[in-house]
Amino acid sequence: MISKLDKKSLNFKLWLYFISFAAAIMALLWLLQIVFLNSYYESMKIKEISRIGNELAAKYGSLDFENALVETSFNEGISINILDQTGKLVYPLDLFDILRQPRLNSETFSDFLARLYGSETDYVVYTRTDDRVRNPILVYGAILRNGDSPNYFLFINSMLEPIDSTVNVLKSQLIRITGISFLLSLGISLILAKWISRPITNITRSARALSKGDYTVSFEKGAYTEIDNLADTLNSMTRELSKTEELRKDLMANVTHDLKTPLTVIRSYSEMIRDISGESKEKREAHLATIIQESEKLSSLVDDMLELSRVQSGLRDMEMEALDLTELSREVLDRFKYFQENEGYTFQLTSNGDTIVFGDKRKLSQAVYNLIGNAVNYTDDDRRIGIKVEGEEDSVRFSIEDHGPGIAADEIDHIWDRYYRGGKSHSRRKTGSGIGLSLVKSIIMAHNGEYGVMSEEGEGSTFYFRLRK
Repeated sequence: MISKLDKKSLNFKLWLYFISFAAAIMALLWLLQIVFLNSYYESMKIKEISRIGNELAAKYGSLDFENALVETSFNEGISINILDQTGKLVYPLDLFDILRQPRLNSETFSDFLARLYGSETDYVVYTRTDDRVRNPILVYGAILRNGDSPNYFLFINSMLEPIDSTVNVLKSQLIRITGISFLLSLGISLILAKWISRPITNITRSARALSKGDYTVSFEKGAYTEIDNLADTLNSMTRELSKTEELRKDLMANVTHDLKTPLTVIRSYSEMIRDISGESKEKREAHLATIIQESEKLSSLVDDMLELSRVQSGLRDMEMEALDLTELSREVLDRFKYFQENEGYTFQLTSNGDTIVFGDKRKLSQAVYNLIGNAVNYTDDDRRIGIKVEGEEDSVRFSIEDHGPGIAADEIDHIWDRYYRGGKSHSRRKTGSGIGLSLVKSIIMAHNGEYGVMSEEGEGSTFYFRLRK
């Protein structure tokens, strides 16, 4: 049965709509053929006799007028007469008609004239009854103008034949047609309903599999554009979810590694303090410094993850203010003095033009910090990092250049992704969270800015963002 008679299912709804449509068509057919047939027949007869009368009236005065009267009367089976102003018959006349001068019934003729002269046109069409006949008579009348002479009148009679027998025949036929049509509609509507709803049913089945974690599922296209568009969108979503799941697994592996290494170091040095260097102040201080340094790495990792979650979920409001991006970059660089003084890094900051922007200082500081930290992790043995802050026509551009190994072409489109940890093919000099660039992306997007990277393998990388002044 139809979706186990689920009355809310698309299959059942479509079937019901098709059946209702078929029933409406059959009801309309019954109304037109049975209920309204008499009135329809009468209106058609009125139109037909009006057309005939108007054509004959238009030919009045022509040489073939009488021939037209004879042919029309014979072909159409109607009575056509020409009357004068007293109701006497002018045409057709035979020998006996000339002797006895037939005249239209005075009451009938008076009603005829009253209707004709009361009409807004030169003709009139109406029905009348006659006690001598059972059926109504359809009358057409028109004025035939004779210039200065008295006018004549075109008088046409046509019987409105009863159509009861025709209605009975049609009713018998319609009963059979209705039965056959209902059975055909029932079968065809079932087929069409299943055919139309099948793509949606297939998509629902695939979506159910996707909800259970099957990212290999494919959404089938249907026989119409809307289903194709929906399938394309869902397939694209599935690919993104699959990629996100893969990146999430990579993130978990990376974060687990980044957590495990400091924790192992902390545990090892704590045991060394307990077992070996507890009495030696110099060794104890060195070991405690290592523990503190690893603890700071763990804290930085957790802070990055929390900050990414807060920025991307919009839990914090932006505290917008006017600030100098050059001064902000100098302040952030001060936090990297350790690398400059102890590990031989060189940071060159250049600035030109108006570099005042409107933004959240704390978040922009985080973005600049992450970009510098990323350059520190990936720069080459020369350890030179160039930073530029440039005022443009209506924006300020921040860029940072390293001389590292660059980014592979197949990775460059993914390094900003939410869970992507860039540089899988590189070795890091420093441990990082692997989510810094995603945080930069979120911060710059929150400021309606522009971000990007220019990189080639073996040529280093230049990361940049641009904010409106």
